[in-house]
Amino acid sequence: MARAVTGPVVCFGEMLLRLAPPGARMIVQAQSLDMVVGGAEANVAAALASLGHEARMVTLLPGSSLGDKAKADLGAAGVDTRFVARADGRMGLYFLEPGAGLRPSSITYDRAGSAFALARPEALDLKGALEGAALLHMSGITPALGPGGVALAEAAVAAAQDAGVPICFDGNYRALLWDAWDSDPRAILTRLVGAATVLIGNHRDISLLLGKTFSGDGAERRREAVEAAFEAFPNLELVASTARHVVSSDHHRIAARVDTRSAKHQTAEIDVTGIVDRIGTGDAFAAGVLHRYLHGGDAQAMAECGLALAALKHSLPGDFCLIGPAELAAFSAQGGDVRR
Repeated sequence: MARAVTGPVVCFGEMLLRLAPPGARMIVQAQSLDMVVGGAEANVAAALASLGHEARMVTLLPGSSLGDKAKADLGAAGVDTRFVARADGRMGLYFLEPGAGLRPSSITYDRAGSAFALARPEALDLKGALEGAALLHMSGITPALGPGGVALAEAAVAAAQDAGVPICFDGNYRALLWDAWDSDPRAILTRLVGAATVLIGNHRDISLLLGKTFSGDGAERRREAVEAAFEAFPNLELVASTARHVVSSDHHRIAARVDTRSAKHQTAEIDVTGIVDRIGTGDAFAAGVLHRYLHGGDAQAMAECGLALAALKHSLPGDFCLIGPAELAAFSAQGGDVRR
């Protein structure tokens, strides 16, 4: 079992507003749009805060009512918002068309030129936020935003290294964002992952980073990819991933895996049915893994906790997973009757 880690978790990235038609309507059918606050790193911060951790968010929001909404919702989730900067500019948006039956969900981004994407590193108090921190959590979404996003991500890594704070990096590969500019995702992500202690990513993420093909078929093939990552990235101590088989929009089968340099654990696959909202489930998985990591859990404990929180998030609308410790402890893959 690993040593427990104390101190706040600092989450760094862009916050977004999600706009989606109610029910299972497509955009062309919509007469109204529901709005919720989200963003990959903010989702992790909210989930960790709900589980009792001290979580700090570092981001930049526009000085508008939309920015006010995002900051207020994050604070209501229990996240420390003292390091949320404000500036002129627009809020990043994304439009979600919820899937139904055999029709998958789809996302359209409207985040180009957002206040965060145009922010300069010096606008953010990364040094102050990382003081006394246990971990910095960030993802591959920030550098995918463009050259400015790359500068922000590299500044966050440099600040964490200067502070002696370990880094958790979630690959979160977004082809639509990378393809929108003259990018070199392999080179950029390799530099960033090289600084990480924890990687949230599967064999496909590792294939992208190393330029090698890993099939991912079976536990040993997955271990092969992880061992290649451990060899390529000496700082890396832990790799966590999920495998998802989509039966229909409201029925998925999911398993989780955690690898360290000396141990590994892959859970059994569970059925997740009656899905309310898939968005943010990967962030819930990351938060579940980090929850046990911070408490000194082993590979099995981290994998099972990540899977449990991800499964529970499928039952919640919105980006944030606001499951508390009691609900997490009571989780059963079979569900259950009303708790009275």
